[in-house]
Amino acid sequence: MELQEKKHMENVVIDALKSVYDPEIPVDIYELGLIYEIKINPEKEVTVFMTLTSPSCPVAESLPVEVEDKIKGIEGVKDATVEITWDPPWDKDMMSEEALVELGMI
Repeated sequence: MELQEKKHMENVVIDALKSVYDPEIPVDIYELGLIYEIKINPEKEVTVFMTLTSPSCPVAESLPVEVEDKIKGIEGVKDATVEITWDPPWDKDMMSEEALVELGMI
């Protein structure tokens, strides 16, 4: 997969991630800063490294599955995997400016 195609696919994955919301916060998971890394291999298999707002998050089991399903629904993606990590732990400084504005924090 050439660099331009990979970058395009990454942008499509980001758009899909922006359609997934934390049910407790009216901001998508990408703008919340929950997505740490997106890897796309030459076979168009996507791995997303993400965290949750807390280990006791009520959607800890369902949110990663929702993210995988959204990515698997993208045309051209062969497979998707979500890896949850707690390092570094999430905090509000990871949110985008857009998310901070949406939540009235700036």
